[in-house]
Amino acid sequence: MRIPYTQIDDATLTALIEHFVLQEGTDYGEQERSLEEKVDDVRAQLKSGEAVVVYSELHESVHILPADQVNAEQQDD
Repeated sequence: MRIPYTQIDDATLTALIEHFVLQEGTDYGEQERSLEEKVDDVRAQLKSGEAVVVYSELHESVHILPADQVNAEQQDD
């Protein structure tokens, strides 16, 4: 189930984004990016619709996923 990021308290959303960024393990190449920069990038992706917040009732968990991945999974259902 998608959760509109605008319905999530800002402090909670920031914590969710930070958790996502710290788990992802992405290599940013020669120029390392700060946590704040990474959080800003993910927040911008949520605003643009490139990423979405998804709640899994089965696992009782919340995740940030690429919107195209969520759309593809919904089409498979």
